[in-house]
Parts: sequence; structure tokens; C-alpha cells
Amino acid sequence: MEVNDKHIMNRFYLFVVGLFLFAFVLIGKLIFIQTQEGEKYRALAKQRTVKNFVLAPSRGNIYADDQSLLATTVPRYEIRWDAKVVSDKRFQTHKKELAQGLSSLLDKTTNQCLAMLEKAKRTGNRYTLIARNLTYSEYQQIKQLPLFSMPSLRGGLIVESKLIREHPIGKIAERTIGYEKPDPAGNFLRVGLEGAFSQYLKGENGRRLKQKIANGQWKPINDNNEKEPTEGYDVYTTINVNVQDVAHHALLRQLEAYEAEHGTVVVMETKTGAVKAIANLARTKEGKYYEKLNYAVGVTYEPGSTFKLMAMIAALEDKVIKPHELVDTKNGLLTFYKRFKVRDSKKGGYGLIPYSKAFEVSSNTGIVQMVNNHYKNQPRKFIDRLYNMGLNEKLGVSILGEGQPKIPYPTDKNWNGITLPWMAYGYGVELTPLQTLAFYNAVANNGEMVKPRFIDKIQSTDKETVKHFEKEVINPSICSQETLDKVREMMFNVVDKKWGTANRIKDEAFTMAGKTGTCQVDYATDDMQYISSFVGYFPAENPEYSAIVLVYKPNKNKGYYGATVAAPVFKEIARKMYYSTPKEVMVGVDSLHLKTANPIPTQELILAQKVPNVKGMPAMEALVILEQMGLKVTLKGKGRVKRQSLRSGTAIKSNSSITLELS
Repeated sequence: MEVNDKHIMNRFYLFVVGLFLFAFVLIGKLIFIQTQEGEKYRALAKQRTVKNFVLAPSRGNIYADDQSLLATTVPRYEIRWDAKVVSDKRFQTHKKELAQGLSSLLDKTTNQCLAMLEKAKRTGNRYTLIARNLTYSEYQQIKQLPLFSMPSLRGGLIVESKLIREHPIGKIAERTIGYEKPDPAGNFLRVGLEGAFSQYLKGENGRRLKQKIANGQWKPINDNNEKEPTEGYDVYTTINVNVQDVAHHALLRQLEAYEAEHGTVVVMETKTGAVKAIANLARTKEGKYYEKLNYAVGVTYEPGSTFKLMAMIAALEDKVIKPHELVDTKNGLLTFYKRFKVRDSKKGGYGLIPYSKAFEVSSNTGIVQMVNNHYKNQPRKFIDRLYNMGLNEKLGVSILGEGQPKIPYPTDKNWNGITLPWMAYGYGVELTPLQTLAFYNAVANNGEMVKPRFIDKIQSTDKETVKHFEKEVINPSICSQETLDKVREMMFNVVDKKWGTANRIKDEAFTMAGKTGTCQVDYATDDMQYISSFVGYFPAENPEYSAIVLVYKPNKNKGYYGATVAAPVFKEIARKMYYSTPKEVMVGVDSLHLKTANPIPTQELILAQKVPNVKGMPAMEALVILEQMGLKVTLKGKGRVKRQSLRSGTAIKSNSSITLELS
């Protein structure tokens, strides 16, 4: 028994010693923490209850060429209330007046506002939501209310702001203006000009100190920021709001009329490459249209007959043909390897015609023979010519995501016997609409290919220019002047001559030149569809602007030819741009001379303005155009212009009047 008692006592003493040692170690550790690591843990505790929050800066504005806003950053305010800092006496004195003021500004009754305030005071809520998404003026009105007009430590007002991006012109050019958005992983999706020039637009972050309160919420510690955010630079684009509006709505009307899947339009200044308008519209399931993708920049298409210009220039430069030489269109049908067929849109073909007319009537059989007959034994010569003109290279535009052009080469694995003839009329090759336009613009610009340009300059908020974007030449000469003169005449005839595929868009007041395109898609299926396009420039004799119109998969039961679907959009844009500004034109000179590239001696010209043809135009549109030209206009009736008292081409004299009969 004594042995057991002794054993128990030994164990007890050992336990006591263990407790003593544990207490000693614990006290030592506490002393060590207090003296050696106290600052570390105090900082950690503070970090968990107080921390800096990033304040996004105001992004720079994006402007049109006339300095009207395309995109801007505006603040929106969230108002909360800390009921705990307000004394009971002060609250009872001002609560009814505050509730009445809030009711007048918010969509709530006075009783609802009063009940909200009393509940927050009763529960000691330090972060009661009063209102969200207020404008600056609404925020200022709330700030003048009783209690809220006091310093935050007495009145309890908590104001937090966020910045949102607004587009003053709405959905127009939305995809080109673009956006920058973070994804769930924290990576940024950058689209359009917002994405391409984010490094200039984004500015520098600020900081605001906040304290953690109940329910995981964070309340600003004071009214001031620890570091104010720095605004981003402003970006000035080449986009013209008026031209953009015209292009957008002209395209929209045609897409709706032909129930097309999507379409795009680009208008470019010939000499500088400045893009004045770019519209990209796609259809929703409900049949509405919106800016889904930037088809002009990012999507490549088989160009179809618009590629015939490239083929014609190659043949002329290599001197394998002359424009007046004849080609047999073979009754409108060519057959390769007994089963691959090339057909003309005109049944029976065009007979024996010059190569120039084969281009003007868009004869597939004529152009295919031009290329195949002269290059089938030396295909590299043809492709090298296309490569030398830069057709296989991207333009390198500022907007991200430019499509890669495709021009097959004879050493490619999939090159075969029909590759060359198919290329002649735009199949098996791929270009973006903007790449096609840049080439046509080079023809209009005396052979000089310039890079399409979306930006003019970048400025700081104090108007100091940070960067200026000059005209950039991609290729100083795509071909000889002799070839240019020949193809420009052909492109003019496409519109001007009665046999030209785009003759229906001819306008007596000004000249246009270009090429239609009707390209088959899904041609390997039972449901073949089409791409309708037109690309050209105006005025033909001294081009100021070039433009491309592409309409993808119009309802083929309503129409699908480029001349029918795309060319009218080009004409509407060109017409409105031409008439929007009074022009100095040559009066007393034969109209034929106006349409040639041959210079006319200055002494033979009489400079004046002449009356445009406004027949068929809406009354108000015609009124604006004519009044801008100094005419006094009288309207008779309603609707569109049926007759005009002054004939188009008549010289406008001082104080001239014109009467428009409407129907």
C-alpha cells in the first residue's frame, strides 16, 4: 500500500513540475511576443481591420474629329449612413426633415424614409444604404440635407463613388470604341480603341483607407483619399460623328431590308488613311441589329469579284494583256477537269469583249481566262506580283485582332490545278474588308497605300499633346501610273456606263468609281448563301474618300448581288457626304471632261456652286442641303421630292430660290 501511495505522489509531483514548466514557457513566450514581435502582430491585427482600397482613376475621354465625345467617364455615387455617430438629441431634432428631403429625391415616401432612419438608429447600423448610382447633382442635393450637411463624424454621411464609362452617341460605333473589362481570373479583355490605347487612357490608381465593421463591411475612415487617382490621357480619333451616323443607319436599313446576318461599312479619307466611319452590325435572334464584332478589322472573307481589281492590276503590270484585247467569254461557262465550273451571272455570257469590259461587266469567265491562260505555267509570277503589292501582309492597324490575309502560294501543300483560276475571281483567298479597302484606296490615291488610321493624337488633360499620329505609308507605289490610269477608267465605267454592274447607283451631280462583288459562301452545301459587297471611291476624278460595304448572307429570295444589296449603301453615304458640304465645281465645261483624269487649264474654268439633284430625297434632308448652299427653299406638299424648280447642274446665283414639289 505504501509503495502505491509513493508512486502516486511521484506522479503528482511530476505533473505539478510539468505544469510549472509549461506556465514558465507560456509566460516567456508572451513576454517574447510583447517585446520582440508585438509590432508584427499589432500591424497584422490592424491590417485585418484597416486597409487601403484601390481607387480606379477616371479614364481619359475618347473624342471624335470635331472634339465631340465618343466615350467618357462619369462618377456615380453610393450614399450610406453611420447611425452610431449621431447623437440621440441631434437625430430626434432632424429626423423628420431629413426623411422629407430624402423622399423628395428618392422613389420613397416620407414614412418609408423615416422608418429606415429610425431602424438604423435603433439597431446601431453603421452602414445603412440610402441610395445607389446617383449622379453628381443628385449627390450634391443629398449632401445639403439636415444631418448629411454636417461633417461625417457628426452627421454620419458616408459617400463612396465609382466610375462608369458612357458613350454619348449610344450604340453607334460601339465595337470600334470598344471596352476594357477584367475576367474572373483577373486578366483584361481589351477591345477596340479602349483596349488598343488603354495604356494612355487608364491613368494611375489612388488609395482610400477603410475600416472593417460589422458583417464584413468596410467603411471609409475619413472624407479624404490617401492618394488621389490620376486621370488618364484623352484620345482624339479620326471618326466623324455625322459620317458615322450616316454609315450606321444606311447599313442598318439595308440589313433590315434584306434580313442579312451581318454587315460592315468603312469610310476612309483617301490621302491620309483617316477612318471617318466604321460600322459593324449583326442580327440577334429577335431580328434586331447591334455591334457584335468588328467584322471590318477582325474577320477575313473570300472577296469574290472585288478581287478582280488585284488580278487585273497584276496582268497589266506584267504586260500579259492589254485592256482593248478581246477575250471570248465562252457562252458564260468554263469547265475545269470536267466538273469544276465557272459561270457568268449573265446566261450565255457576253460574247467576245475586251478585257476592260470583262472587268466592267464582272465576267467571271473573262477574268479567269485572263489569269489562267497567262499564268498557269508560271503561277509564281502571278502570286509574287500580289505579294509585292502587300496583299499577303496585315495592315498593322492600331485596333487589336486584325485578321490574317490568305493568299495561297504554289509551294503550299493544298495548291492544285484549280487554285489559280479560282483565285482570279476571288475564291480561295481571304482578306478583311479593311484590307480590301486599303488596296482600293491606294488606287484612288495614285498608287500610294496608306495605313488606315483611327487616331489623330493623344493629349493630357491640360491639352498637352503626348503623341501625334501622322499618315503612315505602307507601300509608296503598288503599281505603275500607266496601270493606275487604266484600272481607274475601268472602275469609273463600272458605275458610269450603262453596261457597268453598278450603273444603277450613278448620280448626275458627282462621280463614283468602284467594283461590285457577289461571292458565294457555303457553296459546298445544299444551302448556298452569298456575300454582297461594293468598294470604291468618290469623286472619281479627284478622290476624297474611299469606302467599302459588305453584307453577309442577305435573304437570297430578296436579293444578293453586290449591285443590288451593297452598292446602294455606298451611294447613300457618298451622296450625303458630298451634299453635306457646299462644293466648288466647274461650270461651262463639258461634263465628260469632268470625269477624266486629264487636267483642264485653269483659265478655262469658272468656279461656282451648282444645284444638286435632290429628287427622291426626304423633304427635310433636301431642305438642309439646299439651304447650306445659300438657296431659299419653298416646299409644296409632303414626303419626298418629286420635282425641283431649278435643274441639277444650274449655277447658283446670289439670293436664288428653289421650289420643291413633294409627294
